[in-house]
Amino acid sequence: MKKIITAFLLIFINLSLKAQGNFQLFPSDLNVQPFTANILEPKLGFLFHTTNNELRLDIGNSVDLVRWGSGTESFSVGADLFTFTLLRSESDFHFPVDAVDYLFGLNAAWNVRSGYDGYGVRFRLSHISAHFVDGHYDWQTNDWREGRRPRVYSREFIEFIPFYNINSLRLYAGFTYLFHVDPSYIGKDNYQFGFDYFYDGFFKTNLYPFIAYDFRLQHINKYSATHNLMAGLKFGKSNGRGISLYLNYFSGNNFHGEYFDSRENYFSLGFNLDL
Repeated sequence: MKKIITAFLLIFINLSLKAQGNFQLFPSDLNVQPFTANILEPKLGFLFHTTNNELRLDIGNSVDLVRWGSGTESFSVGADLFTFTLLRSESDFHFPVDAVDYLFGLNAAWNVRSGYDGYGVRFRLSHISAHFVDGHYDWQTNDWREGRRPRVYSREFIEFIPFYNINSLRLYAGFTYLFHVDPSYIGKDNYQFGFDYFYDGFFKTNLYPFIAYDFRLQHINKYSATHNLMAGLKFGKSNGRGISLYLNYFSGNNFHGEYFDSRENYFSLGFNLDL
């Protein structure tokens, strides 16, 4: 594992040394924008399930701490801090918290732009831990809901996602390696690919229809597929800050760690502030 990280850092340093030019601390935008349909991305918003009384609250952000480069080529190092929270909707405007996942880590990115096209790669070193909260406890039966008791779930991983831009279409493929995971029988390798597309000609305004899809092949007891499809409208900047309203379809293993071996299939309505 140390050899993999060291090799990547040596390549990244070698590439970055070739870039001469501006050096920025805490730039206002991201060198590589989040991959829209990828689950593990910074979000600030809600997802309302259409088939049950559950909803998801995401509070997270990624920032570039430092960026350097010149012309069309740039390098960056940043930090990630997310929470993904599962809530239930009950009467009297109550939303008990069932489960919460925490992610924090570092990232590094290389981005090359050529007109409307471009390519690059993003690397992340992250930790995730998952927990049940008091809303998962049924006080009427004095037991945990559905018989699911809290269990230890955590993982530390590296993620490597190269991408290619063709006008407003971005294609990507990724590999994730879990160098530590609990429970230990979970597989250590995951694979994914996907795309996002923002149409930039809608009434010549700051309103961008978009569609995005992410396919993930996860290794738990065996390999299983997870699909996440999004379609909606974004007001603001297609590759930056704005507000998104969208329809989301998810099918696959629940991404909340306490439910990692549970399969789900649902539609939801989403609202997100893209910071």
